[in-house]
Amino acid sequence: MKKLELHWQILIGMVLGLIFGFIMLQIGGKDFTTDWIKPIGTIFVKLLKLIAIPLILASLIKGISDLKDISKFKNIGLKTILIYIGTTVIAISIGLLLVNTFNPGSGVSEETITKLTETYSTDSGVQSKILEASKQKESGPLQFLEDMVPDNAFAALSDNSLMLQVIFFSIFLGISMLLIGEEKSKTLKGLFDSLNDVVLKMVDLIMLTAPVAVFALLANVVVSSDDPDILLALVKYAGVVVLGLVLMIVFYCILVATITKKNPFWFLKQISPAQLLAFSTSSSAATLPVTMERVEEHIGVDKEVSSFVLPVGATINMDGTSLYQAVAAVFIFQALGLDLTFADQLTIVLTALLASIGSAAVPGAGMVMLVIVLESVGMPAELLPIGLALIFAVDRPLDMCRTVVNVTGDATVSMIVAKSVGKLGVPKIKNWDDHYEEVK
Repeated sequence: MKKLELHWQILIGMVLGLIFGFIMLQIGGKDFTTDWIKPIGTIFVKLLKLIAIPLILASLIKGISDLKDISKFKNIGLKTILIYIGTTVIAISIGLLLVNTFNPGSGVSEETITKLTETYSTDSGVQSKILEASKQKESGPLQFLEDMVPDNAFAALSDNSLMLQVIFFSIFLGISMLLIGEEKSKTLKGLFDSLNDVVLKMVDLIMLTAPVAVFALLANVVVSSDDPDILLALVKYAGVVVLGLVLMIVFYCILVATITKKNPFWFLKQISPAQLLAFSTSSSAATLPVTMERVEEHIGVDKEVSSFVLPVGATINMDGTSLYQAVAAVFIFQALGLDLTFADQLTIVLTALLASIGSAAVPGAGMVMLVIVLESVGMPAELLPIGLALIFAVDRPLDMCRTVVNVTGDATVSMIVAKSVGKLGVPKIKNWDDHYEEVK
């Protein structure tokens, strides 16, 4: 009997998790789910985060040291940054087009605004995002470049939030290995080549538990969801965001079909396990090991390209998040009866683009970036908590959806860059038990 493909297993786990969560809500099983089910999903996410930095380190150094020519790396880097900027601008533009067309803020009643304000404006989560955004705004224009350079490599390697510093160190080390020559760097290169293979095998082993883990993650999301009446009041706003995210997926598929000449349905099938994990975990960084494994082994992108494009994308490419900010910012102004000029909306495009690069490593980056965007178009400081309270109730489910788009965008750009430099080859799938017979 043919084994059920991984994406179907994960999808079944997600559906069962949703059903289980709803049942637990009805019978008062929230505490049971939190105590006995949630830890399974938490352990899974921890395992993925555990191997993220070793994978970036080994994969980037291997990719660069295999290049033999530094000019190739410069070519890949420039194309990656430019394409990421291009897709982010398109995402923001789609968001603004939709929110101005459907005008979701006009349907929110005064009663709903009052209820949301009372429920969330003093919430610690809302207040922490405002505080974090104020710190970001106080920093200089080149602060994000300063933050990229570590003063202690081992400190950077011990903290998942310092992903850009790990990328900088890996690139610096990889280029230095190229410059001392193949003979002198052979031993170190062999170490990182071997580490890369081992970490990818760890990804395969962790993914064996993925269906059970997403069951636990989704069950916990359901039992910890907010007041259904509040969620219903925001359904028009959430619908506009989701429509925009779907259009971004369509846009990616068009790029895949026209530029890489690959079947977009085949592309979505190959990347689907990473998409489903992104939805379940709401974290591009946690999903990164799986994204890299799917793009390299199942799509055929050479490690020289994927090892740079994907880690950089996980930290600076936030198409889904940028689209959400455009919709959320205009929605908040509409709901509160405030005016936004065309110039203000152009400011949103520019600020959301810069914020997606500068705030990438900040935990809860989406909401922090939104505060920066709102302040850039003149939102009064006293209305900021109310504005965030309007969308806070549906932020978690929308965060899950926009992370799917972020991950899909990373995979799409890696294919485009690989195609442009002749590094999009034939997929070579590896299984967790390829060498099991030798050691059992």
